[in-house]
Amino acid sequence: MSHPVIVGADDAASTGAAVDWAADEADLRGARLHLVHAWQGEPEGPGSEDADQARQSGAQMLDALVRRAADRHPELRITSGAVEVPPREALTALSAEAQLLVLGSRGRGGFPALLIGSTSLHLAAHAACPVVVVPGNAPEPGAGVAVGLDGRQADDEVLAFAFETAQRRQLPLTAVHAWSYPLIRLSGHPAPPVYELGHVEAEEARLVAELLAGWREKYPGVPVAEDIVRSGPAKRLVALSGSRQLLVVGRRGTPDGPVGRLGSVSQAVVQHARCPVAVVPVG
Repeated sequence: MSHPVIVGADDAASTGAAVDWAADEADLRGARLHLVHAWQGEPEGPGSEDADQARQSGAQMLDALVRRAADRHPELRITSGAVEVPPREALTALSAEAQLLVLGSRGRGGFPALLIGSTSLHLAAHAACPVVVVPGNAPEPGAGVAVGLDGRQADDEVLAFAFETAQRRQLPLTAVHAWSYPLIRLSGHPAPPVYELGHVEAEEARLVAELLAGWREKYPGVPVAEDIVRSGPAKRLVALSGSRQLLVVGRRGTPDGPVGRLGSVSQAVVQHARCPVAVVPVG
């Protein structure tokens, strides 16, 4: 059986948009959609009244979400299952056999600008496959895909995911490269840099054009625009998230700490974007 598109189901209210997005993607990929509800059993034990009630509620929620996906795509292969394992552990393990892991954002804790919960943030950092985090609001119809580029590091996995998604969904792609002047240090102290603005802009544009050249040839049906701006990359991507169906970012870095693999840019984008965000492992 081919690797599925997996959705982590928390509750029907917060997971509905993620199930819709995942069902559309699974249908486009010709993949099976698998809904998973993972929860940690009560301390009283598996036979306690609270545990039985939680188990029953989870089964009812999964049934409702399966019906929702089936109504959206009647021909889609859909499976579901519940496991009494903490969500982070369960979904991290399942990600090794998935094409894609899709999660609802479900941010909590009184900080409205942070649109993602700790479990989704952890999985975006640690899952073996690409992770898509879907906020509760629907993306603007007809908007395209935007992909964040470093410009000086290999972005093959990230660009492949972005181009393939844009092609499957018949959407235009915007390649976003935000740059800033490098800082010069004199005798160990930072000094104000002096650069010719036009020269720096031209060099950044050249790097992006070279990076995209082969991908344009490989995906001739995908319209590609370049967005090369002097800005912070996270700031620019979050600004674009209000008018895109999907943002695509890479996941590099070291696994130090609970979200260390994301890096500061990807972490900020996942936390603040208003549209779905795909986090793609690199390397």
